[in-house]
Amino acid sequence: MIIIPAVDIKNGKCVRLLQGRMSDDTVYSDDPAAMAVKWERLGAQIIHVIDLDGAFSKHPQNMAVISELAQSVQVPIQLGGGIRNEKTVATYLEMGIRRLIIGTEAIKNPDFVKRICKTYPDQIIVGIDARNGKVAIDGWTQTTQVEAVDLARAFEDCGVAAINFTDIQRDGMQTGPNLEATRQLAAAVSIPVVASGGVSSIQDIKDLLTLEKLGVMGVIVGKALYSGDLDLTMALKMAQQPSIADD
Repeated sequence: MIIIPAVDIKNGKCVRLLQGRMSDDTVYSDDPAAMAVKWERLGAQIIHVIDLDGAFSKHPQNMAVISELAQSVQVPIQLGGGIRNEKTVATYLEMGIRRLIIGTEAIKNPDFVKRICKTYPDQIIVGIDARNGKVAIDGWTQTTQVEAVDLARAFEDCGVAAINFTDIQRDGMQTGPNLEATRQLAAAVSIPVVASGGVSSIQDIKDLLTLEKLGVMGVIVGKALYSGDLDLTMALKMAQQPSIADD
């Protein structure tokens, strides 16, 4: 399983939100690129970057900061937030971003997502953010009536590289991941799943490893790393022990 540190950007700074509320943020660094370098040096294989301002404004807002970050690390970056059209997709990929996360448009314009998956094979991730099992969009400000599992199934056989599944109510709360919801989604599709939201301890990593056989291939970790409650080196070591997944 891959441990993926998160670098969320708001107003050019590295922050963490509680349950996606822009008004409830904690600034951890004025230099997002430096944070990405830190996680890379500790062994991270992928960095998860979100343009929070872009997610809420519906178009990129921190492109210069993201460009600097991309040039600062050697490991792949997966990026989301405000990606609503093919021009933005092309711009970010030309910048060197490895994979792009499409969330809102997966609901509003699924044909667009399917089209860019064909144009850019293995470079598009569908981000499914759920509140009580229902998909939330537009920076998590609107909750639809679409079930997370149904949305995931709609993108089978489209060339989606992965599905990032976030339980919004646990995001930033360090209350543990929603194992059952993650299990259900992973079991419903053949697309690799990356879990997100609530991870707070080594035990949470161990628990998620039991879902690896269902297709949960990674976990995004944010606040627990920044608060020091989870040590990235220890988490990486835990994730590299395949025998745990078979216990």
